[in-house]
Amino acid sequence: MDRIAVTPAGAKKLEQELKHLKTVERTAIIEAIAEARGHGDLSENAEYSAAKEKQSFIEGRIAELENKVARLEIIDPTKIKASKTQFGATLTVIDVETDKQHTYSLVGPDEADIDQGLISVTSPLGRALMGKEEGDEVNFVAPGGKRTYEVVKFEYKEIIIK
Repeated sequence: MDRIAVTPAGAKKLEQELKHLKTVERTAIIEAIAEARGHGDLSENAEYSAAKEKQSFIEGRIAELENKVARLEIIDPTKIKASKTQFGATLTVIDVETDKQHTYSLVGPDEADIDQGLISVTSPLGRALMGKEEGDEVNFVAPGGKRTYEVVKFEYKEIIIK
């Protein structure tokens, strides 16, 4: 069984989603199905069909999350002492072409969110940033074409997910 690398914040986010699905969403959909059943003939009951479809989605997501949570390997970036970038590193980079500065944290695929600067280690940029040192140039292919970043600095600190 493959382990899934995740930060403490990422693990908490997955566990909160699982708890919400089990305690809130599952209960709500059971009530919606019961109400739709009360409307009569199920073969032509769009409300019932939609509720059953949503129930199937919720149960599938619960199963997926239970599987993931069981395989989590929680890696605390504050405990990492490394001379090169790896999972959990927060990097400051400069786009060589535009001189624009960006800050990214390298995280697992389930916690990636570009709007929060959380880059999956499996993404093209994430793979390119792995194993780098300050001053290294990083070349990767983005949706807009080839890009080059220079690693200005990196550190291992707490990663916060909103």
